[in-house]
Amino acid sequence: MSKVTRSNPAGVSPPVGKYSHLTRIPRGAALYVSSGQVGTAPDGSLPAALSEQIAHTFRNIAALLQSERLEAGDIVKVNIWATEELDWTYLYEQWDALFGGSYPSMTVGYVSALGLPELKIEIELWMARVEHGEDG
Repeated sequence: MSKVTRSNPAGVSPPVGKYSHLTRIPRGAALYVSSGQVGTAPDGSLPAALSEQIAHTFRNIAALLQSERLEAGDIVKVNIWATEELDWTYLYEQWDALFGGSYPSMTVGYVSALGLPELKIEIELWMARVEHGEDG
């Protein structure tokens, strides 16, 4: 069965963070796209601290994956938006716990505001799961 593959091609400078330049989705894969996941707790409350919002966001991502029987290896692209500078050491602890070194493609942007004024981070996921043995 073909799988999602990741690469950093020769001739392109190495990634400046924990991501891959290219992620290939094989033919026959089912595509999943999430809305931006935010740092709300299960009860809907939203902590004020960015680090707590990051922790809740990754917990929400894990629940999202579990709901569709997806794994971190099925994540092909991550878009991260934040309203204040990220503590990369803390974020990468969560990142490594989720991905374990096989990193998806990623884009990060700093914005002045998200959908609600108290939101400090939002993470959108693109996922693909191979449902057939076909490869493209």
